[in-house]
Amino acid sequence: MPAGYQSTEEMVAAQAMNESDALSKAQADLAELQAKSAELADQFLRAKAEADNARRRAEEEISKARKFAVESFAESLLPVADSLEAGLVIKDATIEQIREGAQATLRQLVAALERNKVIVINPAAGTKFDPHQHQAISVVPSEHEANTVVTVLQKGYSIADRTLRPALVTVAAPK
Repeated sequence: MPAGYQSTEEMVAAQAMNESDALSKAQADLAELQAKSAELADQFLRAKAEADNARRRAEEEISKARKFAVESFAESLLPVADSLEAGLVIKDATIEQIREGAQATLRQLVAALERNKVIVINPAAGTKFDPHQHQAISVVPSEHEANTVVTVLQKGYSIADRTLRPALVTVAAPK
């Protein structure tokens, strides 16, 4: 018999006490882990809800931006429409008055386009042909270097580095 024990009963009682202590400790550890698991599950659900709310808010903002994106542009074109209507009201306008009115209205239109970042594509003669900004209508013999713009038949336009309409050009033929 090990030293310190009087009888087998004492040894069994000590072993039962150790097992009881181990069981109590395991139960305490389990309760602690369950509490930690519940806390982490709660944190996960809160983070998931916050992410869902952020995604929903972003979608709403994108929807509003799309819906009202043209508002500023349309607002800047209203004076152009007003000028055209005012010019049409005048019955006895001279050719010179009509020309001046058309030029003033064109200046308003160009200013409105510039305010809204619509940029004119009007390449100078001799400019290297760029298929992203130019559309070649024909290839013509010229004293300019091959594959360069000779004339612009119609201006092009771009917005934010995106071509809305390429400039229609004639291009110098190879020599």
